[in-house]
Amino acid sequence: MEFDRKLILEDGTEYLGTGFGAKTTRVAEIVFNTSMVGYQEIVSDPSYTDQAIVMSYPLIGNYGITVEDFESRRIAPSALIVRDVNDNPSNFRWAETLPELLEENGVPGISGIDTRKLVRSIRDFGARRCILTDASVSVEEGLSRIAKTPVPHDAVRRCSSTKKWYSRTSNPRFNVVAIDCGMKTNIVRMLNENRCNVTVVPFDTKSEDILALHPDGVFISNGPGDPEDVPEVIRTLRELRGKTPMFGICLGHQLLSLAYGARTYKLKFGHRGGNHPVKDLGTGKIEITSQNHSYAVDESSLAGTGLSVSHINLLDGTVEGLSCETDRVFSVQYHPESAPGPQDSRQLFVRFTELMRK
Repeated sequence: MEFDRKLILEDGTEYLGTGFGAKTTRVAEIVFNTSMVGYQEIVSDPSYTDQAIVMSYPLIGNYGITVEDFESRRIAPSALIVRDVNDNPSNFRWAETLPELLEENGVPGISGIDTRKLVRSIRDFGARRCILTDASVSVEEGLSRIAKTPVPHDAVRRCSSTKKWYSRTSNPRFNVVAIDCGMKTNIVRMLNENRCNVTVVPFDTKSEDILALHPDGVFISNGPGDPEDVPEVIRTLRELRGKTPMFGICLGHQLLSLAYGARTYKLKFGHRGGNHPVKDLGTGKIEITSQNHSYAVDESSLAGTGLSVSHINLLDGTVEGLSCETDRVFSVQYHPESAPGPQDSRQLFVRFTELMRK
């Protein structure tokens, strides 16, 4: 087999493979996802902005791309790395192939490499920057391009909606304002299913403008990057404390913790996939969850913030949920909207409506 593409990591290791999607060069942070299905939802999840995703499951693309299953209007990752890519789907719903989707959206992919070795490298040595480029590029040239490419800090600005928009439902009971930091479509759908009219606002919307919409509750969405890169949202949440119930998911969870005075830190390789066990400390129940994040809340920084830990990750003990009963605020690090992933945690949307009802 003739290899035409190359993946170079910033530690100098290289992987040769066959290209698919767009034939372009990209520098990104390399991460891995352990999901067995759901690649369409993964590549359309804004939280993957500026990242090159390694899929640990070996066969990707086998059921194609469908019109209904996108989680946003943009293809988020900088690159996709797989063992085997399928461009002949077996699925009566498919509308195009995964390689076609990546090509039309300018996203490069590489297949035919040892993804097991690559995933172990990320697990053992952590997430690093990488470059996906032509096979003719030398390691030295690739490392030079990585070093010359600045690390972006505006991912949320690029992912957030630029104007206010609405998603209404029949027989609504509540009006929710959702702060869009890179929100997935199924979150809005789940709020609608729980009889919430949703007004989605850009990430930098001021607290007074949110309160002017007379919300019964405020939702803070998932999104990409370092939570400290979006001080606008942190300031807004700090000003909204105690004025309305609030519910945060993923990046929204981290932003709420910062608004209350806690700290966050970057994980070695993050959590990505639909198989992470999380314990609810209130009920003692174990939920299998879908996750996608690089940062976590520092539990040692919670003293004096008014926040208490509600959920923990059973794999590494990290904080997976927080709550403040006084302010009617709670958040989770994982994705209860389950797109893709298990549906164990969908009751959290019911919990949000109960806070608003009370």
